[in-house]
Amino acid sequence: MVEKVITLENISLVDFLGTGNQNIKQLAAAFPSSKIISRGNEIKIQGQTPEIIKIHDILSSLIDHYHKFGKLTQNSVNRYLSSDPLLDDEEVITAPDVIVYGVKGGMIKAKTPNQQKLVDAVAKNDLVFALGPAGTGKTYISVAMAVRALKNKEVKKIIISRPVVEAGESLGFLPGDMKDKVDPYLRPIYDALEDMIPIEKLKYYQENKIIEIAPLAYMRGRTLNNAFVLLDEAQNTTPAQIKMFLTRMGPTAKVLVNGDRSQIDLPRNQRSGLMEALHILKDIKGIGFVEMTAEDVVRHRLVRDIVNAYTKLDEERRAARDENEATDGDRGNGRRKTFEVVSKN
Repeated sequence: MVEKVITLENISLVDFLGTGNQNIKQLAAAFPSSKIISRGNEIKIQGQTPEIIKIHDILSSLIDHYHKFGKLTQNSVNRYLSSDPLLDDEEVITAPDVIVYGVKGGMIKAKTPNQQKLVDAVAKNDLVFALGPAGTGKTYISVAMAVRALKNKEVKKIIISRPVVEAGESLGFLPGDMKDKVDPYLRPIYDALEDMIPIEKLKYYQENKIIEIAPLAYMRGRTLNNAFVLLDEAQNTTPAQIKMFLTRMGPTAKVLVNGDRSQIDLPRNQRSGLMEALHILKDIKGIGFVEMTAEDVVRHRLVRDIVNAYTKLDEERRAARDENEATDGDRGNGRRKTFEVVSKN
């Protein structure tokens, strides 16, 4: 016997549970092998694991429904009971400004004009590149659009990847198996998914390969079809890696590539595949490009100032480098002219 407790937050118990707890009684009647008990703002579920997962998933959907419509009726409960919620999301996202509803019922939507440009670009193009500094919401908005596409049955699966670049230490010296070693690199993606999909359902999706999260190297040799595919931190790909990734794109895939020019962690002598791809693909029709700036930073207010400070430093260094190269060029021309004069004499 397994027990699970769900706490109802920011919810009117009368509107959610129904008169005399009728909505919960209706749910309990559909699962006679389990016990569903409502006490105050907590709902306790007791039973076997597979059935508890189903009940929890239905309750999560009912909570999302309540936050969207402000009430819950017996018809609503019947609708969510009529299909297996693990395989069929009944609630299609239709609100034009809402990307998806979070686990706690909150609305996830674009918060800045450039975030909205990213949402629009994905709607219009099968391949989109999104560039911008840390904190602009690239990863979070991208994951939200992937979850929306899955919920709306526009795709059958989500595939999320990022290159694993060692920063100061070798993966070989980190403890655990390969999953343990690469999971820290993928943590931002897990965090976003857990905001949008109940943890039990997310586990089910991963176990059944409906959602795949893997290092970029795992994409080799595959055809990515009927899927929403996200490549995050693409500035750390090599030219060969990003070419490999982009040529995996199947005829019914939606591909989104995110990157940050200011955070390239590759060795100094290694070109960024993302920077090369942007140059090569810039004139191809059907590919969307969205540029975000420090104005799109949605983290702590200081993050925007930090990004601006580092951007200013990069610009100053770039200008100094260009000036040095120009000076060296002039010196080279002077030496060549002197040599020509001496030769003529």
